[in-house]
Amino acid sequence: MSLPLRKDVDVKETWDLSPLFSSDDAFYSSLAETTAAVSAFNKEYQGRLTDAAVIEEMLSRLAALEIELDRLANYASLNLSTDQSNAEAQRLYSKFDSSYSEIASLLSFVDSELLQLDEAVLQEVKDTTASYKRYIEKLLKKKPYQLHPEVEKVLAAFSSTFNAPYNFYDTTKLLDIDFGTFEAHGREIPLSYVSFEGELEVDSDPVVRRNAFRKFSDTLKKYENTTAKTYDMAVQQEKTESRLRGFDSVIDFLLERQEVSRDLYNRQIDLITTELAPHMRRYARLLKRTNGLEEMRFEDLKISLDESYEPEITVEESRDYIRKGLAVMGEDYMKLVEAAYDNRYIDFAQNKGKSTGAFCASPYATNPFILISWTSKMTEVFVLAHELGHAGHFNLANKHQNIFDASSSMYFVEAPSTANEMLMANYLLSESDDPKFKRWVISTIISRTYYHNFVTHLLEAAYQREVYNRVDAGENMTAPVLNAIKKDVIASFWGDAAEITEGAELTWMRQPHYYMGLYPYTYSAGLTISTLMAKRILEEGEPAVNDWIEVLKAGGSRPPVELAKMVGIDLSTDQPLKETIAYIGSLIDELERLTAEIEAAE
Repeated sequence: MSLPLRKDVDVKETWDLSPLFSSDDAFYSSLAETTAAVSAFNKEYQGRLTDAAVIEEMLSRLAALEIELDRLANYASLNLSTDQSNAEAQRLYSKFDSSYSEIASLLSFVDSELLQLDEAVLQEVKDTTASYKRYIEKLLKKKPYQLHPEVEKVLAAFSSTFNAPYNFYDTTKLLDIDFGTFEAHGREIPLSYVSFEGELEVDSDPVVRRNAFRKFSDTLKKYENTTAKTYDMAVQQEKTESRLRGFDSVIDFLLERQEVSRDLYNRQIDLITTELAPHMRRYARLLKRTNGLEEMRFEDLKISLDESYEPEITVEESRDYIRKGLAVMGEDYMKLVEAAYDNRYIDFAQNKGKSTGAFCASPYATNPFILISWTSKMTEVFVLAHELGHAGHFNLANKHQNIFDASSSMYFVEAPSTANEMLMANYLLSESDDPKFKRWVISTIISRTYYHNFVTHLLEAAYQREVYNRVDAGENMTAPVLNAIKKDVIASFWGDAAEITEGAELTWMRQPHYYMGLYPYTYSAGLTISTLMAKRILEEGEPAVNDWIEVLKAGGSRPPVELAKMVGIDLSTDQPLKETIAYIGSLIDELERLTAEIEAAE
């Protein structure tokens, strides 16, 4: 059955964007007012940033403008994300995009003028106002890489142009590619991004799963050259800017904004790739055995260890699981969870044109918004717990930090979300002594939480690092080059545990994260923190929760390594990574033990 149009889905399954703007007209009106306010701000302060009092006053005014821009940006993107084919949503997004280029250009003088000041003046601002201390700290770190004010102004004016590759990618992915149908057991089955990634790639029937993968990959193949050209455009833009700013490499340029060292970045990729691979190969062989497969292929790696324990649940039933699983986080935290269901913060609907995957947007001035395409599978509880982790994090940060300090480094951002997945797993494991149920829960932790975050995104990171190394060496990225890099990364990790089927190399075409800088590796970073944090919460209860809540409240007011230190996790060493990898190994040990117990009883 094909997906319905957006207008035909039940409104109760959709989110309510009215806290942002009551209507498109209200959005356009606010956009015009904000653009005018930015212009007035520019005229009032440009050329006047010479003493601490004026700078502090300017930053307060800028914060108010940033809050309104944040509201506008979220409305434009969220409105479009539920139906990329909606012409009015496209027009609204384009209007914001083009307006923001003008706005960014008008605001570019702020950092440029501040960085031309004597450092003693900036130090005075930093010392006399706690509100903007972190803003100034980060600004001073940027000083060696800041360009002439007129150059910064031009770059800001081209911001929408620089975002074009991601928009091209999204248009190709969600509007141009038509997967049609595929045949299995004499039936024609509709195929789309949503149906493949949400259901068909984990279908328990190998004929359905493998035929879906074949058609999906063959269709992607037709678009590989256009997608590669789009991606190359993005990385070459990053290379140009990194060179202009004086960075030695694109990777250093992208890590600077995360406040993460190159050593930490490389260790994250290298250690997991080498030490986790043997455990995951064991898991692949166990999947092959329990599913009775003659051969284990790449497209089989995401299937369930035991399909009989993949119950279907309703949205309301998911609420009950979430309520119980996350209750340890405390009453205040749970108020947001309840409000997310009651007040339509979540978009559950499946419809044509909707963005794939799941995400959480957290506008500073309103409630968060979560997008998911509900498939009624039990694993969706983990997806919801994950996105509610983002919601809880930024809800607390937005309340306790100014808009400049609310967002944490990308390196840390996946820790609160994956921590919630671990809390859900701990709850479910405590609910039953049935070895089959326990095996299902643990295999879900492996296949969803760790496979997705520690393996899928980690292999993306290894692939991405090689891409940037080649870009730094002066190469352009073509489809054959990208395919070869991806296939080599996958094959090196899985070894002889899985056959790397033709089409596996095209998985680089499926991930929008490549257009967001060095994002993929941060999932494993976040999960390293959250694994150890969830272990503390399980062992210590409320004291550990209280420590974790303080970290969530801190938002981006500290660098990521310091945030982790607040809960006793030292990311400057490899110990947290090694502990997490050992924990994953112990889970696979338990899966093997439970499987032997179940087989002996049958």
